Amino acid sequence: MTPVAGRVERVMQTIGRKIEGMELPAIEKISEGQKKDAFQILISTLLSARTKDETTLAASTRLFKKAPTAKAMAALTVKQIEKLIYPVGFYRNKAVFVKEASQALLATFGGRVPSTLDELVTLPGVGRKTANLVLILAFQSETSICVDIHVHRISNRLGWVQTREPEATEQALYRVIAAPWWPLINLYLVTWGQNICRPLYPRCGDCAIISDCRRVGVERVGKAKRKEAV
Repeated sequence: MTPVAGRVERVMQTIGRKIEGMELPAIEKISEGQKKDAFQILISTLLSARTKDETTLAASTRLFKKAPTAKAMAALTVKQIEKLIYPVGFYRNKAVFVKEASQALLATFGGRVPSTLDELVTLPGVGRKTANLVLILAFQSETSICVDIHVHRISNRLGWVQTREPEATEQALYRVIAAPWWPLINLYLVTWGQNICRPLYPRCGDCAIISDCRRVGVERVGKAKRKEAV
């Protein structure tokens, strides 16, 4: 095992234990609540970009109460979707993507969400992050890594990778992390990023993985909430 692989293994095992009881990301909650409904996971992920989790969860709940399927969603007007998802970030653009993606599912895939990355990224508004998360949560993919801003930031901060863009981070992580961890990286690092390893003023004094963190780019830290490591 390489030095990096050894650090990755320790970090993932530790985070896996420590996130028990922490607030889960909104998409994970939606996935559990909707019994891994691929369409609702897809749409919720589209809504989640640059939006707080509580806002995403509330907007998704309102939207799916009105339109739980691609057929029902495609029947809504963009204005109706806007009203249902407000105030998610960029709600006007996202309303267009939601409607167009639903129409594309009906026209190309018989109303079903496709189960391959190449097909998913043909849908309006769907990039690699969204596609990989849908594959992991809806189709239980064991060969996908979902890299959002938390995963990108923390994997660089830890010193696992040296990348500038999330897509480059995804490809680098495939090389440095053992495959069994791939579908768990997003859940673990997003939860850790929302609670401990925050973008600004990370709570390094509360961090259980501090000994394995290179703290790349960290200039100021936040106040520790408690003396013992989380």
